[in-house]
Amino acid sequence: MTTNISKCINAILVKERELPITALAEKMRSLIQRWHYKWQTEVDKCKMKLTPSVEALLVEKYQLSLRMRLNPTSETVYMVFDGDKNGVVDLQARTCSFRQFQLDQFPCAHAMIAIRHMRGDVYDFCSDYYLSEHWKATYAGMVYSLPHQADWVVPIEIRENKLLPPDVRSVTGRVRKQWIPSVGETVQRHKCSHCRQPGHHRKTC
Repeated sequence: MTTNISKCINAILVKERELPITALAEKMRSLIQRWHYKWQTEVDKCKMKLTPSVEALLVEKYQLSLRMRLNPTSETVYMVFDGDKNGVVDLQARTCSFRQFQLDQFPCAHAMIAIRHMRGDVYDFCSDYYLSEHWKATYAGMVYSLPHQADWVVPIEIRENKLLPPDVRSVTGRVRKQWIPSVGETVQRHKCSHCRQPGHHRKTC
């Protein structure tokens, strides 16, 4: 998991982290089940070829391309003039000298004006990852609910297996509950609303 996802789930499960491991696991399963159903419902409403967020970005790129000019170099290569900046778009290689086309894997504003000039279909230049059918396939399954613990069918070899706590030394002092910054992350220190200096608040200023 990425740091953002970890922090998001940890923030939701602040109280539940004090529960036994089975109760915590059930809480996480219930949480993921709600999220899965929510997005499954949203996916079923989608009637567009691409996901809604990418469709909105394409409209934004199209509007930006209306302010640009271009000179064709060949049937697939175009020189695009964007204010004081000039760029080269190669529709066959799906590249742009500004590199946004390659990174996003869907047409940038420079590629959009070139596609419009050649009367091409913008969807032909988008990665298959953005197709709504792939989005729907992500949530095609379901997260099953668990029956009551009294109704669980546990194999004999599992019941006979004695699970012992880990053999580790307990750290003295309080258990750390705050997140540990990853490489590249910085801790934002709170500043006083009166003097704007860190390390204290308004009442102790």
